[in-house]
Amino acid sequence: MMPVLPIQSIATTEERLHLGRLIVLTGPSGVGKGTLMRSLLKRHPELYYSVSVTTRSPRPGEIDGKDYYFISRSKFEQLLTEGEFLEWAEFAGNYYGTPREAVLNQIHFGKLVVLEIELEGARQIRASFPSALSIFILPPSFDELEKRIRDRAQDSEEAIARRLLRAQEEIQAADEFDIQIVNDDFETALNDIETVLFK
Repeated sequence: MMPVLPIQSIATTEERLHLGRLIVLTGPSGVGKGTLMRSLLKRHPELYYSVSVTTRSPRPGEIDGKDYYFISRSKFEQLLTEGEFLEWAEFAGNYYGTPREAVLNQIHFGKLVVLEIELEGARQIRASFPSALSIFILPPSFDELEKRIRDRAQDSEEAIARRLLRAQEEIQAADEFDIQIVNDDFETALNDIETVLFK
């Protein structure tokens, strides 16, 4: 395992090393950011995708260690106390967090590191990593977002209502981010992300 590199040591070596960059992808639940991320990684295997830790249950087809690290609430809280997360948030009754060590090491060794995280976590990253590039994925309309969430058929009516209420708040925060991309046509949105990352 590579040694943990404190943020200070990364900053002081910036002139001597070709450092990578942190890319943050966020947007409301149901906007398609996970699907965009998977396609982006298929096209660009050189990107380092930071797998998040969560306390929610796996959805059908999700694989532990690939889609998320699925852990218990008590284990998450233990890791949180130990300072193991670069950012974390609670969303729809579950915790989500980004493991600190792997991200810092990959940036140090010149990788483009991509995080797909919730708004609260993205704000934490902006505060601690001002040089991070932040991208906000928007739906073409709120009605379309609701349709996408309902079409997944994975949530109770109560959970859908919570997600939609949260989505309204998140969409209002889009201007806080460096780039806003509307996921209306999937290929267009994916190409827009590629243009931002590799122009």
